[in-house]
Amino acid sequence: MHPSELKDNLPARRKLLGGMVSAAALLGLNAAGAAASAPTAPSPIEGPGGPDGLLDQARLRNYKTRRSSSWDRTGGNDDAVRVEAGAAATLLDVSGAGVVTHIWFTINSEDEHHLKNLVLRAWWDGESTPSVETPIGDFFGLGLGEYFTYQSALTSVAPMKALNCYFQMPFSTAARLTVENQGKVRVNSLYFAVDYVTLAALPGDVGRFHAQYRQSAPCKGWTDNWKNNWDDPVGDKKNLDGKDNYVFLEATGRGHFVGVTHAIEQNQDGWFGEGDDMIFIDGDAQPTINGTGTEDYYNGAWDFGGKPFAYEHNGAPLISDPEERIGGRYCLYRWHIESPITFERSIKATIEHGHANHRSDNFYSTAYWYQTEPHATFPTLPAAADRIPKVFREGGPGAATPGS
Repeated sequence: MHPSELKDNLPARRKLLGGMVSAAALLGLNAAGAAASAPTAPSPIEGPGGPDGLLDQARLRNYKTRRSSSWDRTGGNDDAVRVEAGAAATLLDVSGAGVVTHIWFTINSEDEHHLKNLVLRAWWDGESTPSVETPIGDFFGLGLGEYFTYQSALTSVAPMKALNCYFQMPFSTAARLTVENQGKVRVNSLYFAVDYVTLAALPGDVGRFHAQYRQSAPCKGWTDNWKNNWDDPVGDKKNLDGKDNYVFLEATGRGHFVGVTHAIEQNQDGWFGEGDDMIFIDGDAQPTINGTGTEDYYNGAWDFGGKPFAYEHNGAPLISDPEERIGGRYCLYRWHIESPITFERSIKATIEHGHANHRSDNFYSTAYWYQTEPHATFPTLPAAADRIPKVFREGGPGAATPGS
């Protein structure tokens, strides 16, 4: 600014500064040092109480904490229930609004197949058909009926044989959970704890938790005339519409898909996971979401390198006899909790069994999602004997003749 301009504008500048000092005084600031002492605005990650989340653990709650467990009602140490063959045990039966926040089991049974023979069910708000129906082992990611330890964000198995899940399972008027013994041997000791909270009411935008078991043993491939996954005619086969894909979940209503546990037993040699995930949303004829390979969907790569792993969102915690031969066994999981896959009217979550469905391995899965009620009818649960994994000779590499 030219000196003459400064002289000409001095009265106006004094008037402006005087107004700023007066405003500072109204805010309780020292007018003489307003510029130096004015507080800085909170940063985008901080509120008036400090960084976001700083006080989460200390914030007072408005719910009441409760637990339904197998504790000995006599005050003794017999803290388990027995479940006869063909009978069911009630884990929780409450009225009112609330949220199941954690479920824990450990089981003492002489039935070597009890992880497949025991069926977990849950009903919300007096519904006539369960929103959860799955063998107990599959619900906790033990889809081949054997124990192993692992940790993830929503399920874990801790030493020794401790089953845990941390899904939020809301209900507005009632909740009922049971375990049915569909095996032929009594469960000597079913230990359980169902942690939940009670509320005055639920907000209106809350879906209900669902978990559904499915299997295809075997998934029938379209050809046995192949030696390697990439050979003709397999390599050139096209699949744009998901025909004959294995289905994890098919649901109607509004909701969001939060993940899947998936077990595989190989009936053919070679790598089982050439199949792409394909998810159809709200009636789309072609996949709304299309993947690049089975190990990619489970956020691994290159056949998992034959090495088991278990992370917060994804894992392959069981890998046995990987890739090379019939009888290879895998247990996998993927949680979409970073961005659940939403649907307004319907969803169909699928995956190929081999490229364009050329392989004939055994698939067992449990899908987990939230949605408005009523839910679509679940597929009939396979008979207990049919849920026990076994190898089928289906032709193709390593199996010259079909037959079980």
